[in-house]
Amino acid sequence: MKPRRCLTLVLISTALACSHTAHLYPVEGPLSAQTPPPVLTAKFTGVFTPGDFSATLGDGEICKGHFAVVPRDPNPKAGSPGARADEDLRSAWDAVYGSGFYVSHVLGARLHGRVVASGDRGTVLTIELYKPEIIDNKVNTALPKGVAQDNKGNTFKVVL
Repeated sequence: MKPRRCLTLVLISTALACSHTAHLYPVEGPLSAQTPPPVLTAKFTGVFTPGDFSATLGDGEICKGHFAVVPRDPNPKAGSPGARADEDLRSAWDAVYGSGFYVSHVLGARLHGRVVASGDRGTVLTIELYKPEIIDNKVNTALPKGVAQDNKGNTFKVVL
């Protein structure tokens, strides 16, 4: 019986600490004009649960941050993760997924997370992920959708 309990505990802790690799594809800005455009690689530990994030940029700069769920409160308090960044990435969601996508799908969603990652050379990268909970009365097994923007004028589609 003890080996079974140990195995269960190992499986639970592995599931909680799982990591996900994401790719960031530039869709607007200076990086999207390069031929071929660079594809950035990022790593999340935990998606839609608090966890760590890191991304390696094209020049080798490493951005790190902490992933957290965006509060569902439509009037977040100043300084909270939802205060300013919601407005910042609204245009990114619409640029990547079509006009009105943010308001129709992302705004107020329970499975909506964000990380603001700072690089060791001054880059600030803001990433958001979203996943609908239910589609057509069925549990959604699709991968989350995501967008990102940096402080250098680039907008990215994030693919897990």
